[in-house]
Amino acid sequence: MPSTSEATALLSAAAVRERCGIVFAAVERGETRHFRLVPSRLDEAVCRVIDITRRRYPDLAVPYHSRWRHFSVGGINRAALVAPGASVANAARALIDLATISVFLDAGAGRGWRFHEAETGQLLARSEGLAVASLRAMQAGLFSADPGAPWRADAEVLSQISAEALADAFQHGAGNELLGIDARAALLRRLGEVCSALPALFGAPARPGNLYDYWSARRDELPAAEILRTLLQAFGPVWPNRFSLSGIPLGDCGRHSAVPGNGLVPFHKLSQWLAYSVVEPLMAGGLKITELDRLTGLAEYRNGGLFIDCGAIEPRDPTLLSRPLDALSEPVIEWRALTVVLLDRLASRMREILGKSVEEFPLACVLEGGTWAAGREIALEHRPSGAAPLTILSDGTLF
Repeated sequence: MPSTSEATALLSAAAVRERCGIVFAAVERGETRHFRLVPSRLDEAVCRVIDITRRRYPDLAVPYHSRWRHFSVGGINRAALVAPGASVANAARALIDLATISVFLDAGAGRGWRFHEAETGQLLARSEGLAVASLRAMQAGLFSADPGAPWRADAEVLSQISAEALADAFQHGAGNELLGIDARAALLRRLGEVCSALPALFGAPARPGNLYDYWSARRDELPAAEILRTLLQAFGPVWPNRFSLSGIPLGDCGRHSAVPGNGLVPFHKLSQWLAYSVVEPLMAGGLKITELDRLTGLAEYRNGGLFIDCGAIEPRDPTLLSRPLDALSEPVIEWRALTVVLLDRLASRMREILGKSVEEFPLACVLEGGTWAAGREIALEHRPSGAAPLTILSDGTLF
């Protein structure tokens, strides 16, 4: 029987790097069935990322990769709309509420979905559209139990939210379908239930933003890995149909035959995306966040697509690129594991070329500069739709 300590060990960024490294080494040795590595092509990815980083941030003053970048699409600082006139603490709570809701809703939108922002006239798609839609939904009070205070996400409201209400806020309908609308609403309901069940973390009345009080009461310096561990342990039960070990939900994990024992490979993509996204609200609230590079790169279709489209990752069977793949199938787990390790290697090589230290240019800046934008750009070069090179069957709660 697996031990509880074995399960909790998988709820960490260190476990992501360790288990992905095992898969990577097996691929390097030619022992896996799905992909091969072409190390000479990694430099193309590095050059692409440096080029797009310099175009987007000519002074190399790159902000952290987080949900907050999407809120400013079109050059509009929508984060400034959140909780106007609030105290520092209340603003931090509202920002964490928004980041949490928005990240939980940030799985792939589908190719055809668009959000028309009435306030600006912008027509937005994909992650940016989901971000702005979630912000405008919160501004309208969709997640608040207090009609006079819209900028909050109360657990009691989240636990009762309907797919119809979410569909209306996100303009989902015939001809503008948002992928997995029912699953997204169910995810928010489970989020509300989990927050209500953990008053030590989420307070009373419960809301995700009360994590600000939990973290600020613990220490003046908060390691990023501790942020992630708290999020993983608290929100593990939210994710549907995932692996468990010793009764502990493991969240975003898969299995690969190259990993000895239980074969489990954790990625924690959305949880790490949330960890990156609460850093700025916590810093604005007066906390010092340390060791940000202990978090890993995000194993998702833009970062992973960059390496396939550049040729650094090559399918052993070319038909792999033309057939739908289950998100938990071994080819997808292998691809995601390779992505995590290659992001670290790309970051190291990029710093060498730019003459930057880890402290000056952490992985969060490489991702933002960066790899995600380069993955989107090269996808558009290879495929008119801009779709990822692999077709992943998603329920709207993973990628």
